[in-house]
Amino acid sequence: MTARVKTYSQSSPYASPWTPRERVGILLWSICWPLFCAWTPKPLNPWRLFWLRLFGAKIDGRPFVHQRARIALPWHITLHDRACVGDRANLYSLGEIEIGADATVAQEVYLCTGTHDFASPNRELQTAKIIVGAGAFICARAFVLPGITIGARAIVGACAVVTRDVPDDARVAGNPARPRGSIGTAVL
Repeated sequence: MTARVKTYSQSSPYASPWTPRERVGILLWSICWPLFCAWTPKPLNPWRLFWLRLFGAKIDGRPFVHQRARIALPWHITLHDRACVGDRANLYSLGEIEIGADATVAQEVYLCTGTHDFASPNRELQTAKIIVGAGAFICARAFVLPGITIGARAIVGACAVVTRDVPDDARVAGNPARPRGSIGTAVL
């Protein structure tokens, strides 16, 4: 992880890292998204954005969030203008996730901000922010680890596992993701 890591205090591996207020928010969100948003057609994106804002998501402009996207904790999400979160994309936002303007998180991408301190007997939750830069494209089924920054206009290939930051304008693919040439010169 290259970003600042936040470690939560837990008395045991089975203790929740969340405050009672956060647990209530998680419960309400787990009811509201399926009830009010998951069934809506694509043109009702403003309705989904309304619910995300209501639960604390920071939204700039008019991003698109697919009705079947999965978002763990919306109050940890920042979406910029024309950002796109695709069908069944999973924003596992135990920590912060910021998706830049015009960036695309394609179908079934998994952005994972959480892990555990496996050296500790309590296996405390650790989170680190994921940043997806403006104009970046994360292709289908890619997996992005906690603390990763995907640079502006970068492309992450399908099914890639991103374990290191991706520079601006780079193309990466594979497991672990490795450079595959610059934009316009190589095929993923």
